[in-house]
Amino acid sequence: MHNADPMFIRTLLSRYADVQLRFSERPTQELRWLLDDVSYQLCASTGTRTVRDALMAADGVLERAAAARSRSGDESPAA
Repeated sequence: MHNADPMFIRTLLSRYADVQLRFSERPTQELRWLLDDVSYQLCASTGTRTVRDALMAADGVLERAAAARSRSGDESPAA
């Protein structure tokens, strides 16, 4: 897996959730393109080939970042 930046991954996850929800409520071609784009970015950023794998890998990135913060005594969510 790539050494993905946790803040970037968090941003992608937020975008993915937002676009997926909007697409499920009102599927348009524009939202499909946005969903495809953010899905591609998630896969590329996590070194995976499917959205399912990318989401699991992204969770791992965030879990490792949280563990590193707790080990260093920094409880801020920015890392």
